[in-house]
Amino acid sequence: MTRLSNGQHFPELRIPAIGGSGTLSLPDDLAGHFGVVLLYRGSWCPYCNAQLAAFRRAADTLLWLNVRVAALSVDDEETTRALVEKHRLDFPVGYGADAGEVAEATGAYVNDAPGERRYLQSTGFVLAPDGTVITAVYSSGAIGRLVPDDVAGLVRYLRDHG
Repeated sequence: MTRLSNGQHFPELRIPAIGGSGTLSLPDDLAGHFGVVLLYRGSWCPYCNAQLAAFRRAADTLLWLNVRVAALSVDDEETTRALVEKHRLDFPVGYGADAGEVAEATGAYVNDAPGERRYLQSTGFVLAPDGTVITAVYSSGAIGRLVPDDVAGLVRYLRDHG
């Protein structure tokens, strides 16, 4: 498992999704826009709930900056649908991701506690319109994640100095 570096093309991921076409196709679904990909631990994680809700609240700013957001986890469809409804998420949210496959493709950390269901640790990517990684935020535990204000600031900087 190798973490993605800036400038590297984001790997192709196909995950079942709530909303949209029914399939989250990354990075294709974000093509032509700045993109944010959020790998979250699961609906049970309060920090992940806060992160997803924050991206929902920042929707107008991100839309104005031409930023699209997508998120995914190992949660099942019913659990993911409840999370989307609870926070009124208006971006695609993938479910049923294979933690090992996503970790292998992206370098995300996976929990290693014996007897626990495998899940992805919080990982966030900001992608350029061509699908290359601008920055990545990897967390090995409960805290440390990408936030919408950082994304907006980065995109503003790139637009002004790019």
